[in-house]
Amino acid sequence: MSAGISKRSVVIAGHRTSVSLEDPFWAALRAVAEARGQSIQALIGAIDAGRGGQNLSSAIRVFVLEAVRAGPIRET
Repeated sequence: MSAGISKRSVVIAGHRTSVSLEDPFWAALRAVAEARGQSIQALIGAIDAGRGGQNLSSAIRVFVLEAVRAGPIRET
């Protein structure tokens, strides 16, 4: 199983930053955002606001893991 890492730019609280995640995490994050009726950028902003001092990429991975554990993610 090969999971390439992709870097994407996002704007959080008016500041541009880049986030590096493995492709399956980007896909799962997109599915969660769609299921919630949010953009990926808005969802990342919410994750960022609640992450404390944790690395943003790590916080996103943990968020995705928790979302998957909570039950099926349904795209809208």
